[in-house]
Amino acid sequence: DLSSSVFPQAIILVHWLLTMWGCMNYFFPASYAWGNFSVLAVGIWAIVQRDSLDAIMMFLTGLLLTVLTDIIHVSVFYPQKKYLTDLKRFSVGMAILSLLLKPVSCYFVYQMYRERGGEYTFNIGQDRSSYEPIDHQDDPPQWPDASRSAQHPY
Repeated sequence: DLSSSVFPQAIILVHWLLTMWGCMNYFFPASYAWGNFSVLAVGIWAIVQRDSLDAIMMFLTGLLLTVLTDIIHVSVFYPQKKYLTDLKRFSVGMAILSLLLKPVSCYFVYQMYRERGGEYTFNIGQDRSSYEPIDHQDDPPQWPDASRSAQHPY
């Protein structure tokens, strides 16, 4: 299948290149590079372990989180016009382009998640509907049932 073989590598390559170009001028803090490159490392893990739902889910979650952090980085650290050189403009432009492509990448990563057997909705926590505790057995009630009328001793 084309989407499971080509798209993950293309997503990693495009975002790696755009993040490299976004980091060229050093006006973003180190958290921009660390956040984006660590998510791309998780993406490589998702490529290597094709049967792992955890890897692809962590990659998708990381991409979604870096959308938020990239918005914060670009909005907080955008240089003022008098300090905006061509190199800074190029660097910020590549960071913004990476940010704009991330929702598309998230869509493709989500499709890969579904192909690997992931559910349509994300279940956080454990499903307790079939949970049966083994430490509690059906003990007789400690107190008498109030719905029954008490029998008189006489």
